[in-house]
Amino acid sequence: MSYLMSEEEKQFLEQYDITRFQQPSVTVDIAVFAVMARQEEQQDRDYRKDPPLELSLLLIRRGSYPYKDYWALPGGFARPGESLEQCADRELREETSVENAYLRPFGTFSDSGRDPRGWIISNGFLALVDAKDYRIRGGTDAWDARWFTLRVRSEQLSRNVEGSHARIRTQYKLELENAQLGIRLFAVLTEERIFEQHHEKVYIFIDRCDGLAFDHAKIILRAFRQLRRETSEDGKIVFDLMPKQFTLYQLQEVNEIILGRKLTTPNFRRKIAPLVSETEETVTGAGHRPAKLFRRNLEAFYED
Repeated sequence: MSYLMSEEEKQFLEQYDITRFQQPSVTVDIAVFAVMARQEEQQDRDYRKDPPLELSLLLIRRGSYPYKDYWALPGGFARPGESLEQCADRELREETSVENAYLRPFGTFSDSGRDPRGWIISNGFLALVDAKDYRIRGGTDAWDARWFTLRVRSEQLSRNVEGSHARIRTQYKLELENAQLGIRLFAVLTEERIFEQHHEKVYIFIDRCDGLAFDHAKIILRAFRQLRRETSEDGKIVFDLMPKQFTLYQLQEVNEIILGRKLTTPNFRRKIAPLVSETEETVTGAGHRPAKLFRRNLEAFYED
C-alpha cells in the first residue's frame, strides 16, 4: 500500500531545513578476499605438489592525498541518489576491475577523527572472489592494485570476570605481504570486549600501523573476523572463494586456511555434505590420483 502524504505534512516538509543539522559524508570501504597460491612459490615449485594456498586481500595504492602512496582498501564516496550497495559495486569496478563479486555490508565505522578530511562515516563491505577470474588493475583514485597475503595472529592480554560483568582484552597482529614487490605492511590492534549485565560492547584500538591508510587496519580485522565467524558457523560463505568445480580436499583446505586450524576430514565432509553436489567429472594431474569434482548444491543455498 502506498503512503499518502497529507497536505499538512507536505507543507511541513517544504519548510523543513535539513541544513540545521551537520551532515557527514558517506563512503564505502571494501575488503576483497581471495585464496591464492603463495606468491614466492608460483615460479619455482615441485611439479608433483600443489602450491601452498594463503588467504589474500586486495589493496590499492592511493594516488592522491590524504595518505598519498599508502595502501588502502578500495572504496570511495557515495554519490547522490546512489545506494551503498551500488556505490560499493561501482567503486570496486572502477578501482580494481572486479565485477559481479560476492559483496555485502558487514559494519559501520564512525570514530571521530578517522579521516583527516572531516566527518566521514564509512560502511565496510565484504567481497569474495575466485582470483583466477579477474585481471586486477588500478583506476580512478588508485594508481595500483595488488594482492597481499594476509596473516592474523591473536593473543589474549587479560580476562577479568566478576559475576555479570567482564572485560576481555585481546591483541591482534596483522601482516600483509606482497612478496613480488617486497612490500610488508603491519598493524597491531587491541580489542576490548566489555560485558555489563551480560550485554556486550566491543571497542577496537589501533596501537601501531605501518603503511595502511586511515583506520583500514580496523576494517580489515573486522572483515577477517566476519569471514572466519561465518566459515565456522555453516561454511556457505567459503563457496564464493572457490571455482565452479572443486575437489572436497580443496574445499577443506580453504576452510582450514580461513579458520587457522586443521579439520578432521570425516567430520568436515559430514558437515558440508548437504552443501555440495557430485559431478561426473574428475581431476587428474602429476602426482595425483583421480579425484571427483563437486559443485555447490544450489538448493541448499536457496533455502528460506
